Amino acid sequence: MATAVKKVKIESVLKKTKCSSEKFEENEQKTYPIVKWVGGKRQLMHELLKNMPKSYNRYFEPFVGGGALFFELHPDNAYISDQNEELMNLYSTVRDSVDELIIDLNKHKITKEYFLKIRNMDRTSKYEKLSNIKKASRFIYLNRTCFNGLYRVNSKGQFNVPFGNYENPRIVDEINLRNCSKLLKQTEIKCADFSDILTKVEKGDFVYLDPPYAPLSKTSSFTSYTKDGFDVDMQFKLKELCDELDNIGVSFLLSNSDTEFINKLYTKYTIKKVWASRAVNADANGRGKITEVLVKNYD
Repeated sequence: MATAVKKVKIESVLKKTKCSSEKFEENEQKTYPIVKWVGGKRQLMHELLKNMPKSYNRYFEPFVGGGALFFELHPDNAYISDQNEELMNLYSTVRDSVDELIIDLNKHKITKEYFLKIRNMDRTSKYEKLSNIKKASRFIYLNRTCFNGLYRVNSKGQFNVPFGNYENPRIVDEINLRNCSKLLKQTEIKCADFSDILTKVEKGDFVYLDPPYAPLSKTSSFTSYTKDGFDVDMQFKLKELCDELDNIGVSFLLSNSDTEFINKLYTKYTIKKVWASRAVNADANGRGKITEVLVKNYD
């Protein structure tokens, strides 16, 4: 049975992005990403909005990460997922326990010694016994105080980014957390593989796909969001999912690297090149201004 949803018209969202920053500040319901995320899409927001379908039913984002597009669109009925358990616990906690989360966030200290103590909590057996609120609070704290706001784990799933040494990092954004909580209350949140959306989507829905990018070189890939990474086989699996979405009648928009591999893989679809900035890469080929691609199955 089809889910009853309000059809979203993208023109209204585009019009909103042209408003002045003063009007944005006046809007108490405006939501922003809760955490910084490698590959975050705020810098490409206008390009993403321009390349979205003119209308759609339900919004899906199976590689939600920092959720820049999700928080910009503020969809009434959405599904977000990711394989990162810590990240999805954060979103569930903001939705269900925002008051308790804010209280715990206000207890944190900004010193290297304290940072290391909090970071190393996942090295002990006691970590699994922490409440979801404590884990979410730790996640935000580390994200705001670690180097470059990276989320990176080792092969054991342990957070391993060093202290960022910022003068006055903002740990608690109470207004945004409360606004995000309201939005997330009308959102289905799941820790799952991206293919899980095939059990949910229906004709007329829209899926935004922002996977770990195909590497520009042998050293440039950054996929340590989960301990399992994201390899070439997963890129092929993602292409198969896009084909299935297309067959169902679901609109999709995919972000990825502008490489020969990706361009050949998605040759049957519309591919647009856009300029973006990358700051986290192991070599110079992946830093500074660089082209990315947006792949879509609609006009």
